[in-house]
Amino acid sequence: MICPLCVKPSSFTAVEGPDARSYYLCETCLLIFTDTSFLPTRAQEAEHYRKHENGIQYKGYVNFLNKAIQPALPFLEPGMEGLDYGCGPVPTLSLLLKESGYEVDDYDPYFFPEFDEDKKYDFIFATECFEHFFFPARDLQRLRNLLKENGLLIVMTERWKEVKDFKRWYYAKDLTHVAFYHMRTFDAICSKFGFERQFIDDRRVVILQRKTATEEKEVALR
Repeated sequence: MICPLCVKPSSFTAVEGPDARSYYLCETCLLIFTDTSFLPTRAQEAEHYRKHENGIQYKGYVNFLNKAIQPALPFLEPGMEGLDYGCGPVPTLSLLLKESGYEVDDYDPYFFPEFDEDKKYDFIFATECFEHFFFPARDLQRLRNLLKENGLLIVMTERWKEVKDFKRWYYAKDLTHVAFYHMRTFDAICSKFGFERQFIDDRRVVILQRKTATEEKEVALR
């Protein structure tokens, strides 16, 4: 078995979840992930996302997105360009940020699949999409490549805390949620993909900053 985040053999522990799916804990990075045989199809995912009440007209949804926007604003500067990675069928976060003076593109693999892969962004928001990554290493490498040096990655995904509570965790009951992160998982992400953690709350928001090439070289030489 290969960890979809570490992408290398590791020690794994079976974890009891809230449903019949098989879950495994990577002892190296503390990612909990579902067995590949339980991954949803593209059709199942798209149908599920269309049921969400997303849109700027939904106050609850706007308030939810602001949990990621507000801690990120102190790190943003006028003129920065950003990307909403995984914006869903009704882009909302980009509209909220445009009201604050930022240019923000939208990307979603199902609803807004076309965008410039060669463009580099000052910041990327990835709200409620990390838990949907089948192979987090692949998506994280892509996100890193889309960021400028010193660019910010603002992540919103609820983190697990105790393995014993996983089987009762509401977040794991969503069949499109297939990857679950611990606070220490983000330390592993920083180490593997060249980020530095700038902010983390007690539940779901993490702000990472891409290191410069010089900083990465210095780390490699230590």
